[in-house]
Amino acid sequence: QVQVVESGGGLVQAGGSLRLSCTASGLTFGEYAMGWFRQTPGKEREGVACISWRSDSTYYADSVKGRFTISRDNARNTLYLQMNSLKPEDTAMYYCTVYRDFYCQQSEVNYWGQGTQVTVSS
Repeated sequence: QVQVVESGGGLVQAGGSLRLSCTASGLTFGEYAMGWFRQTPGKEREGVACISWRSDSTYYADSVKGRFTISRDNARNTLYLQMNSLKPEDTAMYYCTVYRDFYCQQSEVNYWGQGTQVTVSS
C-alpha cells in the first residue's frame, strides 16, 4: 500500500521561509517523478513544482520561480520544497504527489498525500 505523507507546514510571516518534506512508502521512490501542488478554497488546484526521478529535470510554476526550490533524496525516500520570500498569496494546502513515470512533464499524478497547510501572514 502506497503512503504519501507531508510535513513542515505552518504559520509564517510574509518574507519568511518554510521547508516542506514528503515521504513516500510502498513503492520504489527513486523510480518516479515527484511534485507539489497547492490549493485554496474556491481556487483551482495549481501545480507548484515537480522533479524527475534522478533530479535532472525540474519544473516551477511562474508564481514561485526564483523563490521555491524542489529537491529529493532518493536514499531517504524524501521530497522537499524549500519556500523562501513567502507571500500571503502562497497560503494554501500543499500536496505531495507521485507521478506515474520518470518525468512529470510526460506523465500524470498517480498518488496524493493528505496535504499540509501553509499560512503566510501579512
